Amino acid sequence: MHRLGSISAIGQVIDEHVAIFAENGMFDFGDLVLKEILTVTFTLFAIIDMLGNAPVLISLKAKMGGKIRSLQATLASGALMLLFLFFGKEFLSLLGLDIKSFAVAGSIVIFIIALEMVLGLEFFKGENNPKSGSVVPIAFPLIAGSGTLTTIMSLKANFNDVNILIGILINLLVVFLVLSSLKWVERALGPNGLIVVRKFFGIILLAIAVKIFGTNVQDFGK
Repeated sequence: MHRLGSISAIGQVIDEHVAIFAENGMFDFGDLVLKEILTVTFTLFAIIDMLGNAPVLISLKAKMGGKIRSLQATLASGALMLLFLFFGKEFLSLLGLDIKSFAVAGSIVIFIIALEMVLGLEFFKGENNPKSGSVVPIAFPLIAGSGTLTTIMSLKANFNDVNILIGILINLLVVFLVLSSLKWVERALGPNGLIVVRKFFGIILLAIAVKIFGTNVQDFGK
């Protein structure tokens, strides 16, 4: 019942935002194209990689008192995605930042999380606070990280905003379902399987962080 209520809450928020955007003419529903929606959806699905992030999320969950606020993390990451869909460059310019600096900052956080997973060290102190942890580092940079936000801004060059919006909403539903099912994933893997998978994905996460950092650090501060 709780999960159904949470899904209903997400749906209500989505309906409200869609109604506002449609009323203000921010996009035209006549631009709806199924092929574009599918392309955007699968592109974001690959970038966000919620299934691959499951071991990372399980590791973070233990630091947050064994609980992640699925709805809060979903809405926070969704708000970031929508912000960058409509006002990405303007928002960063307002803060005196660029996408390169944003990407470097996110890569450092991901790198530290990956080190924890691989080496068994503890850099992030467990606060037993699922409220703050659900936003950072789960909503950002794991879900709505620099790669996701940069991809959304790049998609605007080739696809209509309404199709990108629908692709984002579909992925947010996937995000919520995965976050809500972490305990089942944890049970299926078992303690030993979880350790192996955590270290494996920790190495992958390290490689991703290094790639993001290396790609953007050359232009850092320019």
